[in-house]
Amino acid sequence: MTAMIDTVKSADGTPIAFERRGAGPVVVVVAGAANDRHGDEPLVAELTAEFSVVTYDRRGRGDSGDTAPYAVEREIEDLAAVVASFAEPVIVHGISSGGALALLAAASGVPMARLSVFEPPYRAEAEEVPEGYADEMRALVAADRWDEAVTLFMTAAVGSPAEAVEEAKATPMWAELRSFAPTLVYEARVMGDSKVPAKRLASIATPVLVVNSSGSTDWLKTAALLTTKAIPGAKHVQLDGEFHDVPAGRLAPELGAFYRDPR
Repeated sequence: MTAMIDTVKSADGTPIAFERRGAGPVVVVVAGAANDRHGDEPLVAELTAEFSVVTYDRRGRGDSGDTAPYAVEREIEDLAAVVASFAEPVIVHGISSGGALALLAAASGVPMARLSVFEPPYRAEAEEVPEGYADEMRALVAADRWDEAVTLFMTAAVGSPAEAVEEAKATPMWAELRSFAPTLVYEARVMGDSKVPAKRLASIATPVLVVNSSGSTDWLKTAALLTTKAIPGAKHVQLDGEFHDVPAGRLAPELGAFYRDPR
């Protein structure tokens, strides 16, 4: 399917590239860490059967700009600019830390008809990302030690065992992960202290669906439940899948049913 590619200016003048595919109600997808607007093609393909799906490059990625200094508020403004470029009400779907960003945007008043998030990677108090993670990530990126930055992300933030990281380094995927290293600092800023920002999320008035995979680790499942609990009227569903992943053919129908629900 041919995509319509365009650019919108964020509040600080940063160009944000996005593309639109399909027809129907607009669904804006917010990518997670180490992904650009092409990061979840199977889900986009499924959703375009019924929806007009918009994917965009978060700042510092792909064809978007990266005006300094970075602030989470600027990323919220980026999403707001994409949403505002459509005259009709917009649905938003956030993936992993992109889900955390979408939740902060909704809490900040970015208008959304509905919001779905897949496994925002918050941590319960006893399972925090190691203290000093954000500072260490910033130092590694500043020193151009990108391989070490990706390794730190995979072990400390994702929870991958060291042997899995070594296996990843031997694959073509590693070069792509490495290219996103500078934006891993941004992800750390989005996630803050890694705990669910319950007070902020309590202000969300948008209908919200929180999804997690049956194959994910307990801390991701707990994060989904805590996120749901923090948002008034939010719904939660667990779907059969692997670690931090649900097949698009299973996830898309669940999202579509939520997006169509008039309540």
